[in-house]
Amino acid sequence: MIRCLVVDDEPLALHILEDYISKMPFLQLVKATTNPIEALQLVQEGKVDLVFLDVQMPELTGIQFLRIANGKAKVILTTAYSQYALEGYELDVIDYLLKPIAFDRFFKAVQKAQAILQPSSKPEIKTEHALQSDFLSDFIFVKTEYKIQKVYLNDILFIEGLKDYISIFTPAERIITLQNMKKMEDALPEKHFIRVHKSYIVSLNKIDSIERSRIFIKDKIIPVGDTYRDEFFKIVDGKNI
Repeated sequence: MIRCLVVDDEPLALHILEDYISKMPFLQLVKATTNPIEALQLVQEGKVDLVFLDVQMPELTGIQFLRIANGKAKVILTTAYSQYALEGYELDVIDYLLKPIAFDRFFKAVQKAQAILQPSSKPEIKTEHALQSDFLSDFIFVKTEYKIQKVYLNDILFIEGLKDYISIFTPAERIITLQNMKKMEDALPEKHFIRVHKSYIVSLNKIDSIERSRIFIKDKIIPVGDTYRDEFFKIVDGKNI
C-alpha cells in the first residue's frame, strides 16, 4: 500500500481527494489536513509515501513545504494556478494537478506514483467499461457567484467560453463560473469531452448528430473550428461501426 497524505487549506478539496483515494486499492489515506505544519511533521517522521499538496496555503506554501521536506516523500501538487508547474517539476514532483481535479486526471497521476513507489507491482488494470463508469459517475466543483456548486460530469452537455468566464450547460440549467477554457479542458476526462472550437467543449456522449462542421446537441448547434476539426473527426471515425 502507498501511504497518502492530503494537505489543502480548503476542506472541500480535501473531501474530493479523500473520495478519489478511497477508490484506489493500492492507496491508503493516512491523514487529510488543512494544517501544513502537522503534515510536514508526518513526512519528516517517515509516516507517508505520497503527498497531495496544495500550493497556496497561508502558514506554509506548497513550494516551501517541498523545500523543507527535501524529498522524504513523493509529491503530487494540486492547485488552481498553473504558474507554479515549472517550479514544482524542478523540485521533482511526480505530477501537477489543476483544480477542479477530474477523476481520470487523478487516476493518471497516481499510476505515475505507483510506477515510482512500487516498481515491481503489476499496474491495476481496469476495463473500458469500468473506467467509463468511474468517470461518468464522477463530478467537479465550480465556483459560481454565490456558492461552490457540484456538477456531475454525466450531466454536462457542452461548455461555452465567453471572455473571462464559462457557461456549463446541463439539461436542467446553465452554470456560469469564472474559469478559463484551458483549465476546464484539462480537468475533464479526455475520453468523454473534447474541445471542438476555441469557445466550445462538448461531451461526446451527448452529441445527437454531426452535419459537416456542425454538432447538434439538443437544440444547440455548435461549430467545429478549423484548428480542432481533424482531431475531432479522427475520434468520431474511431467510434463508427
